Amino acid sequence: MTQQNLFLGIDCGTQGTKAIVLDATSGKVLGLGAAAHTLISGANGRREQDTQEWLDAFTEATHRALQQADVDGQAILGIGVSGQQHGLVLLDDQGQVLRPAKLWCDTETAPENDRLLQHLGGESGSLERLGVAIAPGYTVSKLLWTRKQHPDIFARIAHILLPHDYLNYWLTGRAVAEYGDASGTGYFNVRSRQWDVDLLNHIDPSGRLEAALPTLIEADQRVGTVLPAIAERLGINPNAMVSSGGGDNMMGAIGTGNIAPGVITMSLGSSGTVYAFADQPNVSPQASVATFCASSGGWLPLICTMNLTNATGVIRELFELDLNAFNALVDHAPIGADGVSMLPFLNGERVPALPHATGSLHGLTMTNLTRANLCRAVVEGTTFGLRYGLDLLRQTGLQSQSIRLIGGGSKSPVWRQMVADIMNTEVICTEQSEAAALGAAIQAAWSQSGEPLSTLCERCVSVDPASRTLPVAASVSAYQQAYERYQQLVATL
Repeated sequence: MTQQNLFLGIDCGTQGTKAIVLDATSGKVLGLGAAAHTLISGANGRREQDTQEWLDAFTEATHRALQQADVDGQAILGIGVSGQQHGLVLLDDQGQVLRPAKLWCDTETAPENDRLLQHLGGESGSLERLGVAIAPGYTVSKLLWTRKQHPDIFARIAHILLPHDYLNYWLTGRAVAEYGDASGTGYFNVRSRQWDVDLLNHIDPSGRLEAALPTLIEADQRVGTVLPAIAERLGINPNAMVSSGGGDNMMGAIGTGNIAPGVITMSLGSSGTVYAFADQPNVSPQASVATFCASSGGWLPLICTMNLTNATGVIRELFELDLNAFNALVDHAPIGADGVSMLPFLNGERVPALPHATGSLHGLTMTNLTRANLCRAVVEGTTFGLRYGLDLLRQTGLQSQSIRLIGGGSKSPVWRQMVADIMNTEVICTEQSEAAALGAAIQAAWSQSGEPLSTLCERCVSVDPASRTLPVAASVSAYQQAYERYQQLVATL
């Protein structure tokens, strides 16, 4: 029997935490566990989470994954953590969390973001200085907001951490950050790969924020060993090493084998993301493209749309359809939905950059107003947003032979065909749809074994041949017409 090399990959997302047990020798995922989180929602777009829920879900998901894998937790050699990007976790000098974490989807800090953007000289000034255009979801505006709204809490800040940094701190007692996730803070320069300390000192001249910054480490470096009490709580080996981990998109790139130019990862989740590896920081003049650092060396130019399965879900609920019935209706309607177009900007939108937009329906007549056309129009509309973003990425010189599709929407054959036709590119799904958790486990194996990341990805990331979907020429041209109609409608906004 071959020796197993077991690693735990954790993905702490908005809706819940996923845990996987990976055997890095065979490349197989042996067990999967999950536990849910709740959201604290309030007026003005407040979206926060109680960090204690993350710790409870981390523990529960780990126990479930170990149970399903039927392995002894003492055999776990290392842990990698993936986390939702941009969130703000503040700790005092005792390591206690000062208030609930403000999340990526929180828009309460939009006025603060506007003020900081103005200070940087607008989007072009922000791109020039940081290599990214700061947006309301980024971490930096959350710091200015805290200073204004909670000066008493602000005065006690000893550590500024992102969600995955906080989980690493909980595991090891060390406050460190990694370049990929740090790229989404808004106080990090993606070209020079350094914190922009002057921007933090602009928010607070006392130097408090600069002193609270975590140390940056490389993606293949370890944070440290799991604390004995935490190892006992999780039921794992107390000598297990914790790798640097990273943001969910960076870990998703590793978990889809997207670590060299040529592959594009597209995630059909509640929001939609498209990203690809680049070996140079070719910063796009388009503010919508975020040229983050990758967690495998290099860079990861990325676009994120705010409306995807959250928008299709609203239509499904409206008509009280389960997934199969919804997909059947989408399939039943013709390409272009008989002239019905939906701009699905129910959350405002980041790509195209329309933060204050709302959703709208266009082209309705007495004959085309059907459930099937409305179902198809929402799926087409959200997918056109991804095409818009992919075109922006391709303008930066991005080449793509294939798209690796992940996320809930990737399980629908109808949607897969739509993506292939609208992007005019072959589409294939990875075997493991929990790509971020898998990427985190692979990264843990990389930092432990010293084996090249490319070798590990070849062994641990497999595609599902049955999901391979090729574009159909006639459909490509029909969608192109519908896409141009979408672009004209967007232009009127």
